[in-house]
Order: sequence, then C-alpha cells, then structure tokens
Amino acid sequence: MTPATTSRPTGRIRSRGGCLATSLAIIVAGLSLRLVPLGLPTGIVKYGGSVLWGAMVYGLVAVLLPHRSGRTILLVAGAIALLVEFSRLIHTPWFDAFRLTLPGALLLGRIFSPWNLVAYAAGLAASALVDRWAGQRAKGE
Repeated sequence: MTPATTSRPTGRIRSRGGCLATSLAIIVAGLSLRLVPLGLPTGIVKYGGSVLWGAMVYGLVAVLLPHRSGRTILLVAGAIALLVEFSRLIHTPWFDAFRLTLPGALLLGRIFSPWNLVAYAAGLAASALVDRWAGQRAKGE
C-alpha cells in the first residue's frame, strides 16, 4: 500500500489565481453586505454573510488544494466551518476579547448558532456546484 494514494491529483488542476480572485470577490461581497447599509432585511444581511463566508472558505481551500477533488475540498472546508462555529462555545478572556474586534467578529463570529451551520452548508454546496460546473466546462462536457 502506498502512502501517496490519497494525494494523487484528480487530473483537473484549478487555477489558484482564479480561485483566489473569486474568493476575494466573495470577501468584498460579504463585507459589503455586512458593513454597508444597503437597507436589506436583517436576516438577509446575517445569513447572506454566513452563506458568503462558507463560499469563501471553499474558495480559499481550493486555492491551497487546487489539485484535489471537489469532494475533498468540500470536506476540508466543511470541517473548517464546523470548527469555527463550534469554537464559539469556547470562552476564554483572550478568545472573547478577539471576538469583540471587527476581524474577530468577521472571521470567527461571536455567538454559536446552528442556523449558521445551515448557512455555511448552503455556501459550501453552492461553491461545490459552481466548481463542478466549471470543471465540466473546462473539459468541454
């Protein structure tokens, strides 16, 4: 049994630049949604930002692992999203102090909510579908 069996390329290598550009566009959209008063309903702002956060995580994992399958990227990104959300249940003075800053609130959030997990899953699933579609288009299918 070779240890490299789980790290073989899938035959499709995503463009790191394309994944990074897409992730940056998602970040700009998320920051705009959260920080610019657009007059949108609170639920759209809160959960729309969480959907975009999940999509951003998928994109950044794809930047780091461009040769992996969409399934692997989805699993890694999902694990990161779960860890971040469940980290909100951990309370230490320094962790809570960081969460009160703007970067802490945007990266980690402040309060645990199972609804955030649903929003992250939607962003991750949408990203995986777009990634799959882009892969099929690249192959000419």
